[in-house]
Amino acid sequence: MADVSRRPGRLGVGVIGAGRVGAVLGSALRATGHAVVGASGISEASRERIETLLPGVPVLEVPEVARRAELALLAVPDDVLPTLVSGLAEVGAWQAGQLVVHTSGRFGTSVLEPARAAGAIPLAIHPAMTFTGTSLDLSRLEGTTFAVTAPAPVQPIGQALVVEIGGEPVVVDEDARGLYHAALAHGANHLVVLVAQATQALAAAGVEQPGRVLAPLLAAALDGATRTADVGSGGGPGAIAALTGPVSRGDVGTVEEHLAVLEDLAVASGATDVPASYRELSRGATRRALASGRIDARQAQDILDVLEER
Repeated sequence: MADVSRRPGRLGVGVIGAGRVGAVLGSALRATGHAVVGASGISEASRERIETLLPGVPVLEVPEVARRAELALLAVPDDVLPTLVSGLAEVGAWQAGQLVVHTSGRFGTSVLEPARAAGAIPLAIHPAMTFTGTSLDLSRLEGTTFAVTAPAPVQPIGQALVVEIGGEPVVVDEDARGLYHAALAHGANHLVVLVAQATQALAAAGVEQPGRVLAPLLAAALDGATRTADVGSGGGPGAIAALTGPVSRGDVGTVEEHLAVLEDLAVASGATDVPASYRELSRGATRRALASGRIDARQAQDILDVLEER
């Protein structure tokens, strides 16, 4: 294997925010030959990640990390990012020609304006993946999509960084970042909520290992939905083609029975979010099943009538 440390174009990387994302991406960049010159971490967990994933890297104050870095990697919570960028500008930490990269899905590069005004090069690079903050994430970066937002002249730099660590870059316009991030959060975060709700219902039904029951079913459903999702981007049926179950068949009686037992669960356990989620998502499934021709207008109306709270 070639000695990556001798490859041209290597940069001194500063990791600002050694959380689950920052420490992993810093480690991935280090593995391609970039030198991590410093990292910041306030919590004990962050410092442990630096020790584990970035051994030998000095733990420094945030302004010092920024001053040392040719590439400053900002991996902090969304709500913290604007204040961090402007605060570092106020103390003169940003430098002309420095790459300033943030990993927030919500923001594009406008949030980096204080750094850009100081001559830095702004990049927004967001991985569409959940992180554990361990070395397990490093192999999962391979093939992961990263949303790249940057001024056109420097867009190739962001794309190259993504490719270097094994990811697949996709360009997302500045004004589309909010919608992009909402789509990811809605899909991934709410999937976790649905699994938790289904697990609770199965446990109440006497199933001892709900996760084991759900795993193959949900894996098959997710695989089918994502395999057909791109078809829908051009106006076709898309992911809804993978829909199964009572709504897709127009089985009104089954939907009614589901609501009855889920309402009983809510009364017994206080899990009022379960029937509420079932109703709302079944309404969405009904409308999409109707639009794709899976059910007719009469069947759709019958299901929607049953889903009305009484």
